[in-house]
Amino acid sequence: MTAQFQDIHAAADFIGPGAIEVPHYQTEITDIVRRRGVFGQRIKQVPATGHPSRFFEQTGVPSPTPATGFVDPRNIVAAVVTPTRVERSVPLKALVAQLNYNLFDMELGQQQSQFAYLQAKDLADTVEGVMRAHDVALWTGNDTSLTTPTTTQYFGAAAQIAAGGNTTTVAATASIVDAFKSTIAQMVANSSFAVRPTAIYANPVLLDLIDREMKSEFNVVLNTKEIAGGVSVKTLSTQAGEIPLIPEWTLSFTGTPGSGTAVLPAYIVTEDMIEYHWLTDPNPRVFQLGTPGSLASQHVVVKFGGVVVKGANYAHYQVLVDR
Repeated sequence: MTAQFQDIHAAADFIGPGAIEVPHYQTEITDIVRRRGVFGQRIKQVPATGHPSRFFEQTGVPSPTPATGFVDPRNIVAAVVTPTRVERSVPLKALVAQLNYNLFDMELGQQQSQFAYLQAKDLADTVEGVMRAHDVALWTGNDTSLTTPTTTQYFGAAAQIAAGGNTTTVAATASIVDAFKSTIAQMVANSSFAVRPTAIYANPVLLDLIDREMKSEFNVVLNTKEIAGGVSVKTLSTQAGEIPLIPEWTLSFTGTPGSGTAVLPAYIVTEDMIEYHWLTDPNPRVFQLGTPGSLASQHVVVKFGGVVVKGANYAHYQVLVDR
């Protein structure tokens, strides 16, 4: 058998008299990868009551009508009234990810001592990755029902609000700001429910269009407000007060803005009415599995829960902006 030797000269950056330069890297990995969204940090986190998690929603108070409530004071005949309550539920979903560490690669990395922190970083990033998938699905999960689930994903908040029926479209030539202001005024004017919207979520591109409109039409620069995580956002003055305009990268749009065929969605929400029902822990949990024959170290990240938009047909609104 003839021995074969390979020329590994290419592995060195330079070989010369008195010098051999080999590749070396910074010990820190450049990382500005997008992780958490704001929406999941602002809505309520509540323990689930079971699977599905159940609750009651009151849709009316026991109140007589003017025709039956006002009677002759000398001949009082009271009308029978009852409260109006509806049973609701939200199914719990499972979100998981598995990370495997190869024993040989880990020991090699330890002996090189170049990326000693990498194992901890990758596990922390896996947890962040689960939360990123969670934050995306909070808005865009593809399930279509809270009572009869059709997929393993969440029933996204965007779809729940759209299913509630409160939707308005802003024509390509109409004012975006006026549409938001009038829509919020209609919500606040609801005679059946004390609605107070707390935020407007939209893609940053749509919020930029609002900012430009305010500057060009009214020569006004929007105020700013600090929200969750130390993030400062612009605010819009409405009949519900100063409403933060929160950029949400998970809310995509169709078409090219300015072409006349683009549709950019935004959601006016009452955040106190949106809940995430969690099982055991609101945060992802990490489980280390037994070592298999391959000697790989296995970790599984698990999160159980579901999102529900309470009052989808009166406390929230979908605004579709054509541009």
